[in-house]
Amino acid sequence: MRTLVVLDAPSNLGLRPPAPGTVPGCYKLAGALREQRVPQRLRAREGGVVVPPRYDLGDWQEGDGVFNAAALAAYTVKLADRLEHHVRAGDFPVVLGGDCSIQLGASLALRRLGRYGLAAIDASHDFRHTGNSDRIGAAGGEEVALATGRGQRDLTDLEGLGPYLRDEDVRFFGIRDCFEEDRAELAALKIPVVTVGDIREWGADALACATAQTFEVPGIDGFWVHLDADVLDPSVMPAVDSPDPDGLQPAELVELLRPLLASERCAGFNVTIYDPDLDPDGTAGALLADVIVDAFAQS
Repeated sequence: MRTLVVLDAPSNLGLRPPAPGTVPGCYKLAGALREQRVPQRLRAREGGVVVPPRYDLGDWQEGDGVFNAAALAAYTVKLADRLEHHVRAGDFPVVLGGDCSIQLGASLALRRLGRYGLAAIDASHDFRHTGNSDRIGAAGGEEVALATGRGQRDLTDLEGLGPYLRDEDVRFFGIRDCFEEDRAELAALKIPVVTVGDIREWGADALACATAQTFEVPGIDGFWVHLDADVLDPSVMPAVDSPDPDGLQPAELVELLRPLLASERCAGFNVTIYDPDLDPDGTAGALLADVIVDAFAQS
């Protein structure tokens, strides 16, 4: 059994400011989950912190591409170095984010090692790029597009290894059923999308098991699991930047995560977007901690 190693990636570089002169509070996610004793409850080894650069939009304006791009590129490499070390050692990294742009660090690390896929559990697909949007800027809503080679080269081709993910190696779970137009592009690219409705119709466990098996084919070395807390319904997880209705309930998310995390092909896991600033009594953070611990309980 691989050793779980918990490390913090408290970057908020990929989100827009919630208000002028402020910064996104998701950089506090790791601290909040540590306050819930997640590493101890997982019986994980300590992996430390990968400290991000300062959040500074400078004179960035709409139309200038991805903001914080230089900082994001540097942080992606720094995080990839740490994750590559743990994966090579046979560890199972559990990364406490951060916004969704930290996924680029995992994708780059695994690209250095071979061909890996991504199981992204998220309310939205984070596939925004210049081909489908005129509002590019926040890498936290664009990281899957960037990882598959869509976007500015200083983020999509670090170390000359882009794209870090092949389209056909990406799987989406938990997309809201209302996003039909967004799903059309993914379907044309043959990127599987499992909506909340699909999960309830077919069963989270069955879909997760089937997905894990799709990564057990020659030529694919494994996959990474990315969890965005906004996949949960706002009734239980309001502390996110974009709380969309009709999301998963905690038990459904645990049932979805368990087979993925239990797979021998799963290389690691990260959790993102929960914002303690929006959760003054810590209720949502405690629930998220319970989900993560329960998801690993039988893996």
